[in-house]
Order: sequence, then C-alpha cells, then structure tokens
Amino acid sequence: MDWKVFLTIFAAVFVAELGDKTQLATMLFAADREVSKYTVFIAASAALIVASALGVLAGSVLSSYINERYLHYIAGVGFIAIGAVTLYRA
Repeated sequence: MDWKVFLTIFAAVFVAELGDKTQLATMLFAADREVSKYTVFIAASAALIVASALGVLAGSVLSSYINERYLHYIAGVGFIAIGAVTLYRA
C-alpha cells in the first residue's frame, strides 16, 4: 500500500466531509436518546463505505473511456462550479 496516497486521500475526504450534510444528519440521529449510538455509527459508516465504493467503481469505469488528465480537468471545473454556485447563493 502506498501510504502517501492513502494519507492524501484520507485527508481530502476527511476535510470534505467535516460539516457536511452527512455529518450533520449523523449527529442528529445520534442525538436521539432512544437510538443506539453504535447503530448510528455502524449505519453511517456502512453508508459511507457503499458511497465510496460507488465512487471508486465509477472512477474505474470512466478511466477506461476518458483520459485521466481530462478527468482531473472535469473534476476541477466541477468543484469550481460548485464553489461559484455556493458563493452566489450565499
């Protein structure tokens, strides 16, 4: 395993998820006194694993049809567009 790549991906996803709607929803589920915190943790973790697996699968499929360099450009433009829309709506 390439630890540099692992830590880069971990840091990027961790920072992206902080304060995200997913984290806020998980926090609200955990705030319910009648719900097991372990159940919330396991369910939220499983959901993130499945969502990540779909992302890896989609990236693998796309990379067989589209040059990796173009995928980076598309992702960059997508993030800039999301940021611009977010700033516009603020």
